[in-house]
Amino acid sequence: MSIEFLIAAFIVVLIPGTGVVYTVAVGLGKGRRASLAAALGCTFGILPAMLASLVGLAALMHTSALVFQTVKYAGVAYLLYLAWQTLKDSGPMDLKADRGGPSGFLKVATTGALINVLNPKLTVFFLAFLPQFIVPGSGSETSQMAAMGAVFMAMTFAVFVVYGQFAAAVGDKVLSNERVLTWMRRSVAAAFAGFGLRLALSER
Repeated sequence: MSIEFLIAAFIVVLIPGTGVVYTVAVGLGKGRRASLAAALGCTFGILPAMLASLVGLAALMHTSALVFQTVKYAGVAYLLYLAWQTLKDSGPMDLKADRGGPSGFLKVATTGALINVLNPKLTVFFLAFLPQFIVPGSGSETSQMAAMGAVFMAMTFAVFVVYGQFAAAVGDKVLSNERVLTWMRRSVAAAFAGFGLRLALSER
């Protein structure tokens, strides 16, 4: 596995996207353990895209407008749903939820996973990104891509944990100030809506 891949993958993971916004919002509103659930969910949400790139389904999505558009608009609808739920402060984006017990962590992780599963650009990204770093003579292409995908997922989890834990550290201050909480709720909702609009306008 080349150092070029490690550097490129790390940069890609660091760039804030829907998963980062979600993990940070969960960390701010629900605390450290919930942010871990969000990071884990977002990471596992990468798995279908990685597997699709290995078995060739990504190529189908890349060439089939119908498949791509179907997944794309499902993703757009889900992001807009999250934006609306954030504004309402209810559902999976209830920023005032109980931060104590383990209840709801599965829902947090599931929401994080769906954010990535319903993003067809992620599948196409793996199809275009991973093959660039295949080293001839270093094993089969499939095994190399699987290894790179696993490293990418590990990086994603580690970086998202840092984002989430940092957000959780300042969460109490945010929750104690209603004005700041309202601003944060609107900002997160706007971010989800913006990501949804960008996805809606995207091409394969």
